Amino acid sequence: MTKPTTISNISFSQPIEALNSFAPRLLDWFAENGRHDLPWQQHQTDTPNPYIVWLSEVMLQQTQVTTVLPYFARFMASFPTVQDLAAAEWDTVAEHWAGLGYYARARNLHKGAKQLVEVIDETGEFPQTLSGWEAISGVGPSTAGAIMAMGLHHYGVICDGNVKRVLTRWAAIDGDITKSATTKNLWALAERLTPTENSGLFAQAMMDMGATLCTRSKPACLLCPLKEDCLAHAQGRETDYPVKAKKQPKPSKFSDALLIESADGEILWLQRPDNGIWGGLWSLPLQFVEKVDGKANTKATVKKTLASDDKPSNTVNDVRSNEKVYEAEFTTAEQIINEWLIKNELVAKSVSNTLLDDAPIKHSLTHFHWYLTPRKLTINATQVTELNNKLAAAEIDFKWLTERKAQDSLGLPRAMLKILE
Repeated sequence: MTKPTTISNISFSQPIEALNSFAPRLLDWFAENGRHDLPWQQHQTDTPNPYIVWLSEVMLQQTQVTTVLPYFARFMASFPTVQDLAAAEWDTVAEHWAGLGYYARARNLHKGAKQLVEVIDETGEFPQTLSGWEAISGVGPSTAGAIMAMGLHHYGVICDGNVKRVLTRWAAIDGDITKSATTKNLWALAERLTPTENSGLFAQAMMDMGATLCTRSKPACLLCPLKEDCLAHAQGRETDYPVKAKKQPKPSKFSDALLIESADGEILWLQRPDNGIWGGLWSLPLQFVEKVDGKANTKATVKKTLASDDKPSNTVNDVRSNEKVYEAEFTTAEQIINEWLIKNELVAKSVSNTLLDDAPIKHSLTHFHWYLTPRKLTINATQVTELNNKLAAAEIDFKWLTERKAQDSLGLPRAMLKILE
């Protein structure tokens, strides 16, 4: 019977021989079969650039390489140094990021660039320690370890989603991957397996292993250099790992997206607050309609909601009567616009009755599905001036632009692009 190995007071089923040979086998595989042409990779250079690795690591969080590649190229063309990124206006950064999703990353990236420039101005170099990088906005332990290992060629350990999948399968770790106890175990194993020398190469290899062989579904076990002692493979249970608690069905949220258009064809755009969904990006004014929990998230619910929209409705008035819901679901700018529309009796007649499509546009976010129904309203020059004055008095950032100019010059979330399409 194989004797378990203890690491940091944690017992693992793998024997010491397997632990010791893990890195050499993986590095041999990576040298022959790994990816060596990604634009942010630094393992083939003697003078690594931590800025490039930091930028790519932030972009790659919860996003596939193929999606990131054009965004990375565009960022590097416009912001070749961290100083360039720090000096850029937020609107420019947001426009470069638009469509990549998880927009808090972009805000942290811009803030982090300013922090890094302060460090460089004070010390003459990028942070050189793990704690120094973890102090940068949006940088967690795994990202910091990746920058240390790949961006500085120092010792660093990574334990991101790809790594966790490889390790839970190889060591048959049955704990729920969302729990802190399991995370602690995985970090202990990752630290034990990471070699002191060439930790950057090892980090690259682990990323490639998870991305190309040890994939979520249909892992290519026959090509894996670790298959001989992979416990999940031995049990024929590869896809049972990592263990994760069953997700609850996402709730659904229904909103109207208002295309408030002037007589000369320009549409009103609002800049979203820095905090919250699509922070700092530009959006059409939104009107919250209703929410349903995950269990009721069915096609029937969508059809029911649409059917209710086919006749005049006082939905916004109803929501407005609930002050807590109103303030939570409407930005300050949207509250001003709704008050103005209601005062001018434009809501039911000119907005709620004008349906541009037979079905809402579904946009899935991390915690809920968002159904957006485009509605169009044309107002005259006097009304444009009145609405402008109200928004300006509240110091709201807004613009009137045609659809084409908005797409060319504003950072628009993907949902807005769907509406314009």
